Amino acid sequence: MRLKSCIAIGTFLALTVTACGGSAPGGGAPDAADASGTIKIGSIHPLTGALAFDGQQMSKAVKLAAEEINNAGGIKSLGGAKLEILGADSQGKPEVGQSEAQRLTQAGAVALVGPYQSAVAAQVATVAERNKVPFVIDVASADDILKQGYTYTFRLQPSSDTLGRYGARYLKELADRTGQKVTKVAYLHEQTDYGTSTFKSFSDEAAKLGLEVGPQITYDALKASDLTTELTKVKAAGVDALAVTGYYRDGLLTAKAIASVQPEVKIVLGVSHGAFSSPVFPRDGGAVAEGIYDSNFNYDATKPESKAVLDAFQAKHGEELRFIPFTSYECVRLIAAALEKAASRDPVKIREALAGISFETVLAFDGPVEFDESGQNKNATPVVLQVQDGKVVPVHPAAKAVAEPRPAAE
Repeated sequence: MRLKSCIAIGTFLALTVTACGGSAPGGGAPDAADASGTIKIGSIHPLTGALAFDGQQMSKAVKLAAEEINNAGGIKSLGGAKLEILGADSQGKPEVGQSEAQRLTQAGAVALVGPYQSAVAAQVATVAERNKVPFVIDVASADDILKQGYTYTFRLQPSSDTLGRYGARYLKELADRTGQKVTKVAYLHEQTDYGTSTFKSFSDEAAKLGLEVGPQITYDALKASDLTTELTKVKAAGVDALAVTGYYRDGLLTAKAIASVQPEVKIVLGVSHGAFSSPVFPRDGGAVAEGIYDSNFNYDATKPESKAVLDAFQAKHGEELRFIPFTSYECVRLIAAALEKAASRDPVKIREALAGISFETVLAFDGPVEFDESGQNKNATPVVLQVQDGKVVPVHPAAKAVAEPRPAAE
């Protein structure tokens, strides 16, 4: 199984990188200085602290992508140059992420990937812009990051605005498809810009759809140890559905509180949730996880290339690759495609290649990765996943689904 997976990924990477390749702008030859040495990419994620498990998986996924690209021949337009990953631990702290980004650029990184948290991404972006080094955000959805007029910062995943708006639409569509009457929705979310901006977009879109949103209940994801009080408020509100935005550890606290309080809602929907789409959530969340939905970015489960990546990660690390680190993996492939297109190690030329790229991804988006003037991937959209029979499966929209959505009672 491992050999087949590696062969599949090697072929996949060779085809996709070659497809996005080409000569340097204007048809010129690669720079003479590009002929030797590795190409350094900085990887910044929370390797310690409350978000360490996801951060560590993101780092592993980045390294796996680089390894597979190197095994497939490296960057061909640069004579087969190999990628080298320079790792950094943000510790989940914006100021640490900023200083680590500066360290990596000084160490020769021609591009940066990361960092999972919006507050950290905002600080890394300032370093990237100052040093003129491309920064590809794998996960960090806050809208304000790309509203600063930056030219070196790009985001692969959907924005908070997109995630919130689609979350509201999908909630209504799921209610209709499963025969559930939903008119009132409580929203529970972590209190940083990530949760707050997603809630705002959800609430604005829900109002257009005739859904009443409230109460809005917030918490500190890094400090929370119990969310029973918050779920008691949900139960007292007498709502039809509960929407939730948070990270993995606090997502488990939410599941535990739902099991304890039993708020009697018809639908529990994660909106860009860090837990509910994870393959280990059904096990860690217990029986209450069954039937929970999540509207989120994810790999395309209908594509065999996705399974090849999952199998390779399992074989190498002995653990299931979560959906969030899959995005980190794709960021490295994206940067490799930009390197092929630029045929240069010059960060300015890499940035130009990224700005004009059309990259076929295995993420479940509405089209190839293409960036608008702000640096946002304009084709990035979420899908809905649901825990069914102890597994997380895509259920909506139909083109990306492998199962039908089920009412929570089933």
